[in-house]
Amino acid sequence: MADGQRPPAPGGGGPRRVTAPEAEPAPPGDGVPPGARPTSRDVARAAGVSQATVSLVLGDKWRGRVSPGTADTVRDTARSLGYRPNLAARNLRLGHTRTALLVVPALTHEFFARVYTGAAAVAERHGFGVVVYPSPGGIGPAKDPFASARAALDGVIASSMATDALTALRASGLPLVMLDSDPDDRGAAARVNLAIADGVRRVADHLLDLGHRRYLHLAPAIDSWTFEVRARALAAAVGAVPGASVRTVRGPFTVDAAREAAHRALTAPGPRPTAVVCDGDTLAAGVCKAARRLGLRVPEDLSVTGFDDLALATAVEPELTTVRLPAEQVGERGMHALLAVLDGRAPARDELPVQLVVRESTGPVPGSVR
Repeated sequence: MADGQRPPAPGGGGPRRVTAPEAEPAPPGDGVPPGARPTSRDVARAAGVSQATVSLVLGDKWRGRVSPGTADTVRDTARSLGYRPNLAARNLRLGHTRTALLVVPALTHEFFARVYTGAAAVAERHGFGVVVYPSPGGIGPAKDPFASARAALDGVIASSMATDALTALRASGLPLVMLDSDPDDRGAAARVNLAIADGVRRVADHLLDLGHRRYLHLAPAIDSWTFEVRARALAAAVGAVPGASVRTVRGPFTVDAAREAAHRALTAPGPRPTAVVCDGDTLAAGVCKAARRLGLRVPEDLSVTGFDDLALATAVEPELTTVRLPAEQVGERGMHALLAVLDGRAPARDELPVQLVVRESTGPVPGSVR
């Protein structure tokens, strides 16, 4: 039956259409025997609608066929009864799993946890699930974690990796959405990127305005598009200013490795850098430790910047000037892009903006009068 349509009452005429269900959502357990699992028929009875309407709403196929008010009533009733669709049976019937795989280089980095949070929130609203797969090879080649990805998944979302590293998953023919990756790489059905270069330029402009001309760039020893973009953008911004210079040092992406690299760079012969630009807040925390052990004050003697705006950025003293990356929005946009591809729609293509957050770890170049 159509939305809101009821069978004729005894002795009455034909079916009549109402704009909203007459019955209020049932309290938990109403009409359901104790210990029994609620069915779609129970939801329909309690909400005062047909089983077809329940299927449309809970299958997210209601738009244009069911009124928003009725859809809300059905969802509220299903929630109050504790009803959960039999996903296995539905997926078998429809030929898809409503499951997406999120591939990340590591679960230990807060950025990827936030990406998952955003993707999972959107997925839940559309009746999808998200399985996180931390690739054992980091940004290297990722294996198919299933016997057959195509049988277990509807699509793949990969963050901060190259499409070449996803050959095994691409071979399944599943749609692939790439996050924070080289836009020139082929093989992705959609991409979601951040305005990374703009964030680096904002950092450089901020430090240049403070009078800094000697820079140390601390970068991870990771062959990744996002870190290449940061290095190029910083070199271009600093190189455009007469008398300014930047030296890039690469190493492991850990606090201790950053501390050791910064110690070597800050004690090397020649003029000492007055500002250290780090490709992550984790690296910036290591630089601050090195400066403290050398008796250097941040920011009076040395300015330090991070990238990401993790919780760590405000846990250290002084709090870090950094670039805030909207990681949850990256995950949200990635899931929306996958849903669009699955529906045959064109996903959004614009870059997500980033924000420079100025805190206490940056200040005027030592010796300046300001």
